[in-house]
Amino acid sequence: MNTNRLDRHTRKLIRKRISQVLSQFLLIGVILFITAGSLDWVWAWVYLASGLTSTLIATPIMLSKNPEVIAERAEIKKDTKQFDRTFMVYSLILTLGMYITAGLDYRFGWTDYYPLYFYLVGFTLTASGNVMLYWAMISNKYFSRSVRIQEERHHRVVNGGPYNYVRHPGYSGLILSLIGTPLLLGSLWALIPAVLVIPGYVVRTILEDRTLHKGLAGYKVYAQQTRFRLIPGIW
Repeated sequence: MNTNRLDRHTRKLIRKRISQVLSQFLLIGVILFITAGSLDWVWAWVYLASGLTSTLIATPIMLSKNPEVIAERAEIKKDTKQFDRTFMVYSLILTLGMYITAGLDYRFGWTDYYPLYFYLVGFTLTASGNVMLYWAMISNKYFSRSVRIQEERHHRVVNGGPYNYVRHPGYSGLILSLIGTPLLLGSLWALIPAVLVIPGYVVRTILEDRTLHKGLAGYKVYAQQTRFRLIPGIW
């Protein structure tokens, strides 16, 4: 879709969201390097470059295919469920804790033994998580930052792309990235806050599933056809 065909407000939201994402990368970099006390942290640069590259590849695709996804994600809507607002705070605190712990670990050497293949596993998980997340965003024009029924956008069930395999592939991608990030940054201690976020995503998935079952036409049929929520063949 040509973004010139979008109304002024939507274009403004798109610019706002792109600015937010770039600011997030900058903030993460600042947190990592300040807590590490050094700019010579190679794997932190690899982590930031990998995430930024994924974003730079996916964004033009979304702008051409369904730019409304970017606009939708620029704001937290008023009808966002309360449980989701609570999860956002919970997730933010632990995610910041993960980055801070990784930086301090680099500075003080808390993780003293760390083989190269741990970094490679972390890179693979993080990159795979980014691919899964952006695949879900490109496939689903209703992909939102918050749990809600988007009545103003005539919300419909999406069953293409990764939604053929699991009902919440975006969360699957985020969980992969959460596990991979501490490994890529070389910090086993940072795995603690990262892993603690995962139960929150599980609860969020369950509650979002209930919301969609109740409020989104056709979702019950889709859930019968796509049985698994996060992990194909398991759950």
